[in-house]
Amino acid sequence: MSFAIELKSITKRFGSFVANEDVNLAVERGKIHAIIGENGAGKTTLMNVLFGLLQPDEGEIWIDGEKKVLPNPAAAIAAGIGMVHQHFKLVPSLTVAENVFLGMEIRKGGLIDHAAQIRKTAELSKQFGLQVDPTERVGLLSVGIEQRIEILKVLARGARTIILDEPTAVLTPQESRELFQTLRGFVAQGMTVIFISHHLEEVMEVSDTVSVLRHGKNVASRPTAELSKSDLVQLMVGRLVSFDRLPRGPIAGKTVLEVEDLWCRDERQLQALKGVSFQVRAGEIVGIAGVAGNGQTELAEVLSGLRPSSHGRIKLAGRDITGRSAREIRAAGVGHVPGDRLVRGVDRNASIALNLLMGRQDQSPWSRHGIIDRTYLQQQTKALIERFDIRARSPESTAKSLSGGNIQKVVLAREFTGGADCLLIDQPTRGVDIGAQESIHAEIMRQRAAGKAILVISVQLDELIALADRILVMFGGTIMGEIAGDRVDEEEIGMLMAGVVPDPHSQTVDTV
Repeated sequence: MSFAIELKSITKRFGSFVANEDVNLAVERGKIHAIIGENGAGKTTLMNVLFGLLQPDEGEIWIDGEKKVLPNPAAAIAAGIGMVHQHFKLVPSLTVAENVFLGMEIRKGGLIDHAAQIRKTAELSKQFGLQVDPTERVGLLSVGIEQRIEILKVLARGARTIILDEPTAVLTPQESRELFQTLRGFVAQGMTVIFISHHLEEVMEVSDTVSVLRHGKNVASRPTAELSKSDLVQLMVGRLVSFDRLPRGPIAGKTVLEVEDLWCRDERQLQALKGVSFQVRAGEIVGIAGVAGNGQTELAEVLSGLRPSSHGRIKLAGRDITGRSAREIRAAGVGHVPGDRLVRGVDRNASIALNLLMGRQDQSPWSRHGIIDRTYLQQQTKALIERFDIRARSPESTAKSLSGGNIQKVVLAREFTGGADCLLIDQPTRGVDIGAQESIHAEIMRQRAAGKAILVISVQLDELIALADRILVMFGGTIMGEIAGDRVDEEEIGMLMAGVVPDPHSQTVDTV
């Protein structure tokens, strides 16, 4: 058995915090090796060590049988390692080809040879099955295409081993399936893939071997075929986790959120919402299902005051809040967990404490006479860190020092404890591990029991089945249909997500 990568007794500390402790990891050449673990288990830290972004305090790195010292990413790239990060690093104003060769431009006579870059990008695209238009500007492309460009950047630099950090967190189910097909194509050509994921179904489907990190240690490395989903969960969190629909009491509350005939346009001035209407009652969870890009993002933005509507009405507890600013809507009683936590959820450079303070810095008891009560802030921050299990060194740790899942917990902690009567939750567990998903779902159910009206937007159908009392399916900016949460038929909801309305009176279907 020949190994593309061997990490031997890797330890990485940040002050007194041990992120990786004596980790041994062997990755077989020409295989897909998955790495799973809870948020803060040390997965990304370990991969950053392998990619030269961090230096190990102890241990050795072996690549293709040779011991290597990787002082920076350039050294890792030279050794055949490529890494596609969870948050992309593309320049929107440049073309696909310009992004692929950024920093290593092909030149002719001292000038950039754009034709050669376009030709080479097209060749790589064809060779590895990553369909892109080399001349298209990146700012006009979908997230799925952006990921292909990031992978092409890695391939253009000669990577033989590719690290993918949470690659499906921003993809639709169809894009995820296309990615898995691409990864299988890589290994068929002798390449090696290291795949970090929280989605156990994906791990079971695509990987040959899986390693489980817990509290910075590698607790298991086994062939995927020998493990069940339940085995993986117990290795990750040390206990059983339920994936069933969550129990709940009856809905008895009055209508809190009312949306009537809502329309809006996207950045290209195309209709993104087309006559959307629905209600959410107190003590009810309404789920919004659909393939990403069918108006869910725009719906969340309009309801939270981040995007204007062109027509329609939004009422909160009978009060018209149409066209109000984000600040006014928040003050009226809407808590918002945005789909992109880094852009709109947190200030990456601010501490956990200051991120939890945002939106209530002028409210008692957080502040008195315009002055922040630091003692109260510290007490509340510590309490929320414990309640939401935020894995951090201290309340003063910056948001950017946290894993993606722990950043999500900071946003949830702030919004769930802000006293809002209506909670708008966009992708509640994107990039969050199984154990944290369970605790987040339990917290959402507690908010339901407390009488909050909750709208959950998620691309994960199993999440909506677990949480929602009713599921509304969106396609092309419209509500295609409504399904009771306890009566979900996967074929029916799949057809609605594809824009097809089942005809209850015949064997045929109507296409919208």
